[in-house]
Amino acid sequence: MKIIVPMAGRGSRLRPHTLTVPKPLVPVAGTPIVEQLVNDIAGVVNQPIEEVAFILGDPAFFGQEIVAHLTKVAENLGAKASIYRQLNPLGTGHAIMCAAPSLSGPAVVAYADTLIRADFHIDPAADAQIWVKKVENPSAYGVVQLDNSNAITELVEKPTQFVSDLAVIGIYYFKAIEELKTELQFVIDQQLTHGGEYQINDGIKGMMRNGKRFVPGEVNEWMDCGNKAITIETNTKMLHFLAEEGKNLVDTSATLENSTIIPPCFIGKNVVLKDSTVGPGVSIGEGSKIVNATVKESMIQNHSIVQNATLEKAMIGNHVRYNGEYTTISIGDYSALE
Repeated sequence: MKIIVPMAGRGSRLRPHTLTVPKPLVPVAGTPIVEQLVNDIAGVVNQPIEEVAFILGDPAFFGQEIVAHLTKVAENLGAKASIYRQLNPLGTGHAIMCAAPSLSGPAVVAYADTLIRADFHIDPAADAQIWVKKVENPSAYGVVQLDNSNAITELVEKPTQFVSDLAVIGIYYFKAIEELKTELQFVIDQQLTHGGEYQINDGIKGMMRNGKRFVPGEVNEWMDCGNKAITIETNTKMLHFLAEEGKNLVDTSATLENSTIIPPCFIGKNVVLKDSTVGPGVSIGEGSKIVNATVKESMIQNHSIVQNATLEKAMIGNHVRYNGEYTTISIGDYSALE
């Protein structure tokens, strides 16, 4: 089994937190989004993972440090890491085709901007599977249309009339992904674009026209990381899931001085809490220090210092210095004090 991970986007909706760190590498509940996604998929497909192919963007942004991190993610699964580049933002189908040498055999394609909780079951009788989640407002999503045998017969983007309430979440299984490769190559050769982009849906529809059977798979939880508010909500949900699974979320190297942690919280290595109350729903990255503060449902990344503050639903990046006593401040582009 292979896992194909397109992740070349810059994550502009999550700025400023993605100005220096690609969105899939932003930690949520203490672990980068893409790492959690790959590990979760590997843990539920019940098959050995032989290769993880990552499709990255410009090397000036997705540099060698990121390549090394992703290589380690794959190797921790006993898998080979393959690194490809999508240098032009030409759509989801184009991104997959950037990994053309890896497109053979059974594979899961997973876009690295969501987290899931699911008990995957791959239908051995199907040629492919598309994971979906029931939503209340299907007109805001791409949805699947099913026939009486529960096979997917159509993909409909943001339907104006009701088709179904099963939204496509961006995770797919192909028994033979070279079949998708053939159809996407046709799409590119014929320049079948939407707004100048080549989409995975056109490759999937080509497979359907050739008689390939697609079936839905449903996830229990589908958590987005599209913008700051949703990412904080996802962080809180993930902390609850990890706590219920019995995961140890507080590193033993953390120092508490006259402080209280209200679980669930992720507290990273060498974090210092002094005269503070933290939680619930808080993630604090390695080497950060919280002094005389109350923090709820928030994310503070690595090596930051927060003092004299009351924070709720806050997202603070790496190497930040924030002192709530001061009003003369300098904040970078796309930042917000609300």
